[in-house]
Amino acid sequence: MKWPRIWRRREKGGIANFSMRGVKLEEERRRAVFTRRALVLGGLQLGAFGFLGWRLYRLQVEQGARFATLAEENRLSARLLSPPRGRVLDRNGRVVAGNRLNWRALLVAEQTSDVNATLETFHRIVPLAEHERARIEREVRRRRRFVPVIVREFLTWEEMARIEVNAPDLPGILTDVGTTRIYPEGEHLAHIVGYVAPPAERDMDGDPLLQLPGIRVGRAGIERHHDQVLRGRAGAVQLEVNAVGRVIRELDRREGVPGQDVEITIDTELQKTIRGKIEEGTSVVVMNARNGEVLAMASQPSFDPNIFNAGVTAAQWRQWTSGRSTPLINKTTNGLYAPGSTFKMVVALAALEARVTTPFERVVCPGHYDLGETRFHCWNRNGHGAVDMRTSVKVSCDVYYYEMAKRLGINRIAAMARRFGLGVDLDIELPGTRRGLVPTREWREAQGRPWALGDTIVHGIGQGFYQLTPLSLCVMTARLASGRAVQPHLTRAIGGRPVRGSRPEDWPSMGIPERDLRLMRDAMWSVVNEGGGTAQASRLPGGFGMMAGKTGTTQVRRVSREQRERGFNVATLPREWRPHALFVGYAPHDNPLYAVSVVVEHGTSGSGAAAPLARDVLVDTFNRFRAAPPGPRVADAARGG
Repeated sequence: MKWPRIWRRREKGGIANFSMRGVKLEEERRRAVFTRRALVLGGLQLGAFGFLGWRLYRLQVEQGARFATLAEENRLSARLLSPPRGRVLDRNGRVVAGNRLNWRALLVAEQTSDVNATLETFHRIVPLAEHERARIEREVRRRRRFVPVIVREFLTWEEMARIEVNAPDLPGILTDVGTTRIYPEGEHLAHIVGYVAPPAERDMDGDPLLQLPGIRVGRAGIERHHDQVLRGRAGAVQLEVNAVGRVIRELDRREGVPGQDVEITIDTELQKTIRGKIEEGTSVVVMNARNGEVLAMASQPSFDPNIFNAGVTAAQWRQWTSGRSTPLINKTTNGLYAPGSTFKMVVALAALEARVTTPFERVVCPGHYDLGETRFHCWNRNGHGAVDMRTSVKVSCDVYYYEMAKRLGINRIAAMARRFGLGVDLDIELPGTRRGLVPTREWREAQGRPWALGDTIVHGIGQGFYQLTPLSLCVMTARLASGRAVQPHLTRAIGGRPVRGSRPEDWPSMGIPERDLRLMRDAMWSVVNEGGGTAQASRLPGGFGMMAGKTGTTQVRRVSREQRERGFNVATLPREWRPHALFVGYAPHDNPLYAVSVVVEHGTSGSGAAAPLARDVLVDTFNRFRAAPPGPRVADAARGG
């Protein structure tokens, strides 16, 4: 009876032991799985930390210096500073292009919650034009909100005061001061000095200075020719900025190198005096006949270059360009005219060099010159009789030069003209100066038309296709007076250092025999100082020496045979049909110092309009330069040779 109980107990004990063993096996299995996972995870962690350690070693040890530099560059911002533009001075040190303070109103968009509301408030205080509003809104959209945008420049003291008083109502508006270009002499020197304007795409030459706001570049005249010299070199400021580029503080500043001053040869007072004597359509050039310095270069009408600082309005531009007066054009360098009788000395010298005549040969002038069935008239209908070379210049006989031109041919005349600076590029510091035109047979044939002998005849008296500037006529006169190939120039010194060309010996000889030049000078003297000369009424007053010169009158409209037969008076023609009046001359005759050229559009006659003006200009020049430094007397030097 006991045995079953024992069996039952053993049975129960075996089952319990079996269960315990299963639990232990399960725990061991789980432990093994955990251990493998721990090893894998540990390996991954070890690999990750190893990779991070390697990267840290690379960043801090191997590339530490490089990344430190990059971090410093991100923290620091170097910006350029615009240098002051160099000044332009006249020959007496008078400022003709300088700088003045420019008060500006700026807008920082991030400092206002409503840009349009701020601009509207500003408009009520300082009115803004529609195009100004459009520009401001366009720049605000293009730039970062913390970058200032110019709202208005050239503020007056009253406008500044109104802005400051209303500052609480103008969030985002701040005032700033810069510099702007100023031209104290206004229109008197506008064509010479030129003006400045913001740079355009074509001006970008790699200079980072041109990308600065408010920078200006030369657009015309001396400002353009010497732009690099006047521009100077940019300075730099080092700023500490945050991650988005906003300025935290200024760390260092190095001011820019100002542009160099440029001294020009013009005498401002002489320029203003001459401009006070001339009317619209008149141009005058005065040069130092020895070294080519341009002392005055006056043209009417002109313009005020200060207008370009604030921007030219559409109405102003229409006014400048719609009429026939063309104030933006410098007539002394860009006006083209037939030289008329002022060209006759060139033809005479060409004839002497080619030996087609002698100074003493006489040509009979009956008042006309016949070539086949064509008749060419002399200005004197009654003729001049038999004239030699000197007399032909004195009385300006056309028939004499018809004959000389026929003997020479157009190409030999053109070659001599180019030696006197006509129809060639003149090395003067005014960009856009026109070279003019001295025609040749090849030039005409290149246009598909043959050169006729009649064309040569007309060109013997400075008519026809000739197109010359008043400046080139003055250069011709200076070369006649000095015998040297002087070049006109406007620059006297840069940065206080004189430039080449201030001495007569800087220019080579013309290579023309002195006896021929002396003959032409004597003939020009007779034009003014002998009875029968075409400019005898324009002699210099006593105490100023004697002037030598040549008159010229050029037709702008053909005179018909019927008009000639009726003996019409050109003064009765409408002004735009009347001939141009010209005069070239130099003084004193025995020791040339100054050369002058005058062109009076539609002035009717050189002797009546241009010669008296040239006389007055030379008197003014002598009065301005009474203490001119003595130099070798040209006439004496010629006699010594």
